[in-house]
Amino acid sequence: MKNIGVILAGGSGTRFGSDKPKQFLRVAGRKILEHTLDTFQNSQTIDEVAIVTHKGYVDEVKELINVNSFSKVKKILLGGSTRNESSLAAINAYWSPAEQNEINLIFHDAVRPFVSNKILNDINTQLNNYNAIDVAIPSTDTIIEVEDSKIVSIPDRNKLMNGQTPQAFKLSTIKRAYDLGLKDPNFKATDDCGVIRKYLPEESIFVVDGDPTNIKITHELDLFISDKIFQIRHKQFFNQPSLEGMQGKVLVVFGGNDGIGGATADLAEVNGAKVFRFSRSLTGTDITKPNDVKSALELVYKECGNIDFVVNSAAILNRQPLAQMDYETINESLDINIKGAIIVAKESYSYLCKTNGQLLNYTSSSYTRGRAFYAVYSATKTAIVNLTQALAEEWELNNVRVNCINPERTKTPMRTKNFGMEAEDTLLKAEKVAEVSLKTLLGKFSGQLIYVKRI
Repeated sequence: MKNIGVILAGGSGTRFGSDKPKQFLRVAGRKILEHTLDTFQNSQTIDEVAIVTHKGYVDEVKELINVNSFSKVKKILLGGSTRNESSLAAINAYWSPAEQNEINLIFHDAVRPFVSNKILNDINTQLNNYNAIDVAIPSTDTIIEVEDSKIVSIPDRNKLMNGQTPQAFKLSTIKRAYDLGLKDPNFKATDDCGVIRKYLPEESIFVVDGDPTNIKITHELDLFISDKIFQIRHKQFFNQPSLEGMQGKVLVVFGGNDGIGGATADLAEVNGAKVFRFSRSLTGTDITKPNDVKSALELVYKECGNIDFVVNSAAILNRQPLAQMDYETINESLDINIKGAIIVAKESYSYLCKTNGQLLNYTSSSYTRGRAFYAVYSATKTAIVNLTQALAEEWELNNVRVNCINPERTKTPMRTKNFGMEAEDTLLKAEKVAEVSLKTLLGKFSGQLIYVKRI
């Protein structure tokens, strides 16, 4: 039976406090709606997708579909002022009494970008047995019923669950429920399972296990949480690309003499890439000087005719209290760690446009929280993350990807210089960071921060 994914993207974003609907805001380098559609596009259980949106955003939806080649999207429908009206738009669009062909409609909130293939697969399985499916997770909080600011009931939490989406139905079942509901002058329901429950009480609604990360982005805090979920979930990407994909690629590594940059260059060479390493100690290349970076890239392009990837791992760490740092040291850190990264990005752009290539940056755990003796270093690493996300958005239309690796404490010469000898089993190996770096280069995502951990 044909499965139609119905993406409900008609929200106004008023609760979010944005002048733009939240499904069009960006997280982890892409619009929230893009993340959601990507899962449905790549699901083997979804045959077709319809998007229900506000009339003022139809053109933006069309552009988003074209840019991403979302081939499963067959309909863009105008939604109503309520969730039920938007669902009804999809029901009417697919209802054809003459054909009498049953299909499944799988309704999903556009602003739940973390729906998993497992959930979609479980829904597909249970649609063989039931006409209505909900998705939920156990409630972790005590729920209280309140009237006039006083508790009147405390339901048993063991029987309570938090509803999510998708919600899935046989088309004939959900159509019948809505037909009955529309005859009710007091018709009102918060979701589609509510319509089934009220108007077709004899119909069993099977509950599929949801996922705590399948959150709905409703408030500003949810956007922050979403960014962190994407970082955690990125480990799934690293089992996909084969390093054989580096064969024949042209890779430029700034800071490629040793440490993470050197390990990345070594691993790329082993896997057949043509690698060019530049650093102050190796080639006299200073990334704080635009002409040095420009000359390095021109040299590579002249020899190879193209540049697929540019990696910038060049950085310095001076672990000192700010009050005791002289301005020469401060300026050196700012110049190399952030100004140099900007120069590398600017000079690489035209080459990466020609190959739909990727720029890869590096940050550290210090970007999330400044710590004593790391003030300048932490500031530059935070700047790298923002630079990455901004460039990913700027360069999206030219298919140039920009990502950032965030490794745990890693055994490198720079770390040894600052911390001395440390227990090997407490540090990440540069070779592991190199592997994740190459798989990120071979991935198709952009604007993302990828954590690398020992375990």
